[in-house]
Amino acid sequence: MSIMKPTRNLLLVLCPMLVLGFLYYSSGKLHLRVWGQKSQSDVDSSLSVGHQRASVYDKQGFLLKLDGKLPLDLSYKYGNLSEGTCKPGYAAAKMTAIYPKFIKPAPMFLDRNFKRLGKVSNYLPPFGFKTQEKIISDILSLTKNYGLGPELDSMNCKRCIIVGNGGILANKSLGSRIDEYDVVVRLNEAPVTGYVKDVGSKTTIRITYPEGAIQKPERYEKDSLFVFSAFKPLDFKWLRQMVHKEKLRGTEGFWKSVAQHVPKEPSEMRILNPYFIQEAAFQFIGLPLNNGLMGKGNIPTLGTVAITMALHNCDEVAVAGFGYDMNAPHAPLHYYETVKMSAIKESWTHNISKEKEFLRKLVKSRVIADLTNGI
Repeated sequence: MSIMKPTRNLLLVLCPMLVLGFLYYSSGKLHLRVWGQKSQSDVDSSLSVGHQRASVYDKQGFLLKLDGKLPLDLSYKYGNLSEGTCKPGYAAAKMTAIYPKFIKPAPMFLDRNFKRLGKVSNYLPPFGFKTQEKIISDILSLTKNYGLGPELDSMNCKRCIIVGNGGILANKSLGSRIDEYDVVVRLNEAPVTGYVKDVGSKTTIRITYPEGAIQKPERYEKDSLFVFSAFKPLDFKWLRQMVHKEKLRGTEGFWKSVAQHVPKEPSEMRILNPYFIQEAAFQFIGLPLNNGLMGKGNIPTLGTVAITMALHNCDEVAVAGFGYDMNAPHAPLHYYETVKMSAIKESWTHNISKEKEFLRKLVKSRVIADLTNGI
């Protein structure tokens, strides 16, 4: 009995110590295991969009280290194609490589099922079509066509070029090169006649809004689509009158005079998906959301909206006539007029410097090609 007592006392001391030791060891293991998992998730998050690490992506979600090299998988896919061959899915693949959040499917124009487009149904113009559903349905019931046309819609690879209005286009003799593209996009009232050598003669679509539309009926190209981009509810009312061939009324609210007549059949008119304005502004450039309303410095230029549209709907994308050189105040602002570069001021609606930052990402990583090297 006397021997058992010290043994029992020893056990009473050792047992708690063993339990404490086990708990300490387990917690250490547990701590190490969780830490290991966290470290791995950190690695994963540097590759995922949901948990971007500042060292890999910028705050918009673009890779910080951009170059023109093709990722390995894209090298295999496109590396063996001969020079000049259209590369199916190339622009979207390159865009996804530098901006993993990019999702390609986004229809170019609104069609009769437009109310199903969730990303734009809850926003007012220009970022959506909320409150305008009835008038849009009326317009679409007359236009009856919602694509580029049978020939272009059936192509398995489309090369598109967005022709900007910049003075940088002057005297470059790029006209024939521009006309080689399958889809030539022009903006607002930028003329073709008289400038064919530099800007080409082909126009597939001309994107505009009421204040930017060509006012002289004879200046409209015969074979082009009139593509409407709305920036305010009043714009849709204007379009309805143009489609119905009605006499224009109710012009209060436009910031300058607008076209009284658009010499196009309803079948040649389209409504640009407002998602491209929304995505360009909030996802790509990082302009202020302003509760989803148009405000100071949160509207992208029509050129950037057109590029955004092309990234979703074209296999290869090029631009020409983009970029303002503020170091050349006496250079022409536009290729078709004598207004000088010094006339441009930082706009109330646009943020030119932030927009240029975005476009430079696309050019540097060769998502788009810049024929005039102005970006």
